[in-house]
Amino acid sequence: MKDLLGAVIEKNRYWTQYGNVATYIPELSKGNPDVLGISVCDMMGNEYFAGDYDIKFTMQSISKIVSFMCALIDNTSEKLFRKISVSPTAEGFNSIVNLETKNAHKPLNPMINSGAIATVSMVKGITSEDKFNRIYNFMKEITNNPDIKVNDDVYHSEKSTGDRNRALTYYMKSTRIIDDDVEEILDAYFKLCSIEVTCKDIAYMGAMLTNDGMLPCSGKRVLTKEIAKTVKAVMATCGMYDASGEFAINVGLPAKSGVSGGIVAVSPKKMGIGVIGPALDQRGNSIGGVKVLEDLSNRLDLNIF
Repeated sequence: MKDLLGAVIEKNRYWTQYGNVATYIPELSKGNPDVLGISVCDMMGNEYFAGDYDIKFTMQSISKIVSFMCALIDNTSEKLFRKISVSPTAEGFNSIVNLETKNAHKPLNPMINSGAIATVSMVKGITSEDKFNRIYNFMKEITNNPDIKVNDDVYHSEKSTGDRNRALTYYMKSTRIIDDDVEEILDAYFKLCSIEVTCKDIAYMGAMLTNDGMLPCSGKRVLTKEIAKTVKAVMATCGMYDASGEFAINVGLPAKSGVSGGIVAVSPKKMGIGVIGPALDQRGNSIGGVKVLEDLSNRLDLNIF
């Protein structure tokens, strides 16, 4: 497996020259576009790495699946889905049009910004800080890394430039999708996006979903099988933004990307996969990371479709 991963990374490294690092969050513009790495964790907890797998990056939108897990644990699905739908979108991840013109003002799904902010508001906790800590502590458990931390530079960069997210959140406040204080719930959201991880951390998280909600090695159940199934289904249909359909055809795995260049993918009953490649395509997905996952899926016949 190690040799295979190394070959896949080297074959696809040249794709990084065709992408660009995110610049709308100033701190992310410091990312190295040449970075490309992968980590795999199987159901038994065996780990394999290649390329720049040990580079740290912030979770960004990958954190959305953790918020979604906590919201599903803390609410009945009927209550949660009264506020947030699970429909794919052809619009960008920070679209305002979707909120105003579609779906009775509800966010279309928890993998886009409006849906993720609404999801955080649905997590158990009296204050927004309580909600953040609830998700943060769960994230530590499912990444098998109690030492993950918020990158303060990225957090402050996100907070100072997050006016589109403020517009989305104030709109949802006006339509009663969100009842929390806007600035407080956004503060929790920005911090969650700014938590720093490696490919190894998110591959372990993917392996938990691969195993229907049980942690690798220990076998401890942290999600019900039903919640794990729901999370994987939404990742498969919505996790790669408006490129989710194309990704389903070419890679065929439930996955979630983030604009720092990370992607977590789930090969059911086989492995969790984490990749990093800060150079992004026009839809905000790692251009090299997608190609690595496509190549690996083809070589190992992982496509679930």
